[in-house]
Amino acid sequence: MNVRQHFPAGEPVSVETLLAEVTAPPVNGDPLSFGDERVRDFLGAVSRRLLKPSVTRRHPELGALGFFLRPTELARVVDSAAERSPYRLRFPRGLVFHIPPANVDTVFVYSWALSALAGNANVVRLSTRGGGASEVILRVLHDALGEADPAVARTQRLVGYERSDATTQALSAACDLRVVWGGDASVTAVRRHALRPQARDLTFPDRSSLAAISVTGWQAAGPERRRAAAEGLANDAYWFDQAACSSPRTLFWVGEASAAGTARHEFEELLAQVVEARGFTVDAAMAVEKRVGAYGMAAEGAASAIRFHGNTVTTLDLAEPARLPRRWLGAGTFACAVVDHLNDLIPLISRKDQTLSTFGFAPATLRAFAAAAGRRGVDRIVPVGSALSFAATWDGYDLLREFTRVMTISP
Repeated sequence: MNVRQHFPAGEPVSVETLLAEVTAPPVNGDPLSFGDERVRDFLGAVSRRLLKPSVTRRHPELGALGFFLRPTELARVVDSAAERSPYRLRFPRGLVFHIPPANVDTVFVYSWALSALAGNANVVRLSTRGGGASEVILRVLHDALGEADPAVARTQRLVGYERSDATTQALSAACDLRVVWGGDASVTAVRRHALRPQARDLTFPDRSSLAAISVTGWQAAGPERRRAAAEGLANDAYWFDQAACSSPRTLFWVGEASAAGTARHEFEELLAQVVEARGFTVDAAMAVEKRVGAYGMAAEGAASAIRFHGNTVTTLDLAEPARLPRRWLGAGTFACAVVDHLNDLIPLISRKDQTLSTFGFAPATLRAFAAAAGRRGVDRIVPVGSALSFAATWDGYDLLREFTRVMTISP
């Protein structure tokens, strides 16, 4: 049961050796602690490298990651989870085993960075299907490691191995927390590998997301805000081929039907222009996938009309708003429907719905909707263009708190 060591780079080692190294007590220096400055310094160095124009021009999503890892942002996250009472002490959980998804290259960094910031030792299994962004991240991590405290290299490991139940079982049996990202089937498969009785899972299974645009808000917006909305939706959908759990797949227009038709036409034309200007492309195989998904919904009676704007933008009219698709239909495919009021979405959403991206609604309207819809679903309500902006609270979990435990003292 050997694993490849991607970070820090090294020869393949056995799982037993790997676990012994990352959990060994430090020979010199203190063990990592909650909010550890050594980890903050390392992540700050990573942030500076990710924010270089030479990186962000090629991989805009890495700019968002670099922004998240800025020292000021990490300080804010740590402060929000810090204990205010001298009789409550926060500690790392211990060893955290991460299994991130293959379809979003940057997710593993957010998950691992927050766990390291909490003071944990970490083992992250990287997918063999990682793309160009993953390669850039690994180069940046190694570059930043040169100026990092030795505690970082000693306690943090990014590894790879072919599908191996024995390896996954060994790592699962050793960890204090297992973090699993992926589809429902992936989460179920990983859960077959037993944890120690005191350990637990933190899972991120299949989720879907949607967007809502106020018709009156669109009408009141000027040309610049309208184009910004189109640019925002393009970022939300096309950075990861609309496969990210927070990328909207259904777009609701909220308001009077005839006005919604006009607004929707304007928006779709703007979106097509933005996608072309940004250079987002859809290859032939993806274009076929989009058509199969769209025509499949029409054949099922779920879609009443389909529009193709080249290969990049596909919109379809839902025969009934309640029949919104929660499956991926292909990059740049949006199911659309019109409803009278934002609260009309409440009976349509479910616990699988994660993010609602919005445009043109008053803050009070969004707060009222959140209060009414919270028991049914939706964990995040964000402006259009912010769907992929990772936060330390994700899928309803306060991650830094999940990555730690609290000791209480009764004087």
